[in-house]
Order: sequence, then structure tokens, then C-alpha cells
Amino acid sequence: MPTISYFYGIIIVMYLRNKEHNPPHIHAITQDFDAPFLIETGEIMEGEFPPKAKSLVKEFILKYQNELLEMWETETYKKLPPLN
Repeated sequence: MPTISYFYGIIIVMYLRNKEHNPPHIHAITQDFDAPFLIETGEIMEGEFPPKAKSLVKEFILKYQNELLEMWETETYKKLPPLN
């Protein structure tokens, strides 16, 4: 599970097995939470996540949506800059 970015205590990772793991999504992880978020919308797929952190993850996804989708489709990851 490659780490794509880290900001405000949130780790962004992607499991690169898209054929087994659709729809396209990333995982956001904090000390107490781990939840999948859809790349298409930035919305949480299931589980719980703190409201402020959820908002930051959505902002990150929408900012880097094209790059995230490319990583998902090519199964090649790269580090992305954190939110400032």
C-alpha cells in the first residue's frame, strides 16, 4: 500500500490492485480511523471519519483527482504534495 501523501496527521494510501478492488478509491488513515474515499466524488465509501479530516481528504481528492485516477488505472503511484 504505497503512501501517496501525508498532511495534518492524515496518511493517504492506495492499494494498487484495481481489478480486484473497484471502484477507484484511496484510503485515508489517522491514528484512530481508516476509511476508503471515492476518487470520483471525494465522498467516504463506508465507515466513519472525523468531519474536519473528511473535508480535508475530499479537498485533496478533488485537487489531485486526475493524478489519482491515473495512478489507479496504471497501477503506478507517485507522491503528491500535501495540502497547505
